[in-house]
Amino acid sequence: MILLNRIILIWIALSVAFIWIMPAVDAASPVHKDQNADQGEYAERRLLFEQMSALTGIPWTYLAAVDQYERSLNLALPKKRPQRKEEGLIAIRFTDEQWAGAFNPDPDETRPDAIALFGGIGKDGDGDGLADKNNDIDVLYTMATHILKYGTSEDDFRIAIWEFYKTPTSPIRVLQFAKIYEHFDRLDLHHKVFPLPLSANYSYRSTWGAARSYGGYRIHEGTDIFAGYGVPVRSTCYGIIEVMGWNRFGGWRIGIRDLNGVYHYYAHLSGFNKQFAVGDIVSPGDTIGWVGNSGYGKPGTQGKFPPHLHYGLYRDAGYTEWSFDPYPYLKKWERQERQARRKQR
Repeated sequence: MILLNRIILIWIALSVAFIWIMPAVDAASPVHKDQNADQGEYAERRLLFEQMSALTGIPWTYLAAVDQYERSLNLALPKKRPQRKEEGLIAIRFTDEQWAGAFNPDPDETRPDAIALFGGIGKDGDGDGLADKNNDIDVLYTMATHILKYGTSEDDFRIAIWEFYKTPTSPIRVLQFAKIYEHFDRLDLHHKVFPLPLSANYSYRSTWGAARSYGGYRIHEGTDIFAGYGVPVRSTCYGIIEVMGWNRFGGWRIGIRDLNGVYHYYAHLSGFNKQFAVGDIVSPGDTIGWVGNSGYGKPGTQGKFPPHLHYGLYRDAGYTEWSFDPYPYLKKWERQERQARRKQR
């Protein structure tokens, strides 16, 4: 009961602070949307993370990373994910068996004592006497309780994530997300840009799925954007550099993971921006390399095809990762960036 009272007191204190802060933010001079990031839903969500962090000692970035990992799974596996009656601020989801207990005759059980009796993990986080898997605070507190069983250090957190999801990439992905949130100190990090400067002379069309023969029969898992040798290649997203180096198909290539768990693949580069290395965080528009024609051979091979950027997208679902067509996204980001530039004139 003491713990629940603490939750309520922290909730009230932070809510009051939030009300006083918001008018000052609204009165600020106009800035880019991404700079005015934690507004509206993002602000409410961050407030929940900070409240739970104050209560449990778990960094808010860890809680945000778990929530975002759940969002990435909802995008990758929409038909296989547990459903909530109503979408809330928190995307974390528990199965009926996890929440209420595997042998509980009532899968919608909300009585904490009954849930505990049947081995469920559902907790009452807001002190209303109910443990409701459709209540944002209850859900977040339940996940925080799971994490606290292992501890709050990075190694402990990694184990907690593995024990909950039991997929090979889940601890890697959640920690990547946490590092991105820690770097930018905000949640609204989903803005995208076209991978080449719009001022460059380039051309592209839909080529995903076309046949390729080098190295054996395979399909083309991306879109080729033809441009002059040395044209800057930009990060399309906020993300973390996962791979940087050579492979015989892509030549000099870079792989960046974004907050939706999507892997952005840039291949056939002429070189890398030495400002960045594996593990570094990037923003949309950062120059990560330059258009080239490397690949199809041992390290350093180039000139076997015209200069171009091969751009691919791959979605991670925990156990599997698959390619999907980047062409519609490239057209969308190109159009949005052009529209944004026209508005700035």
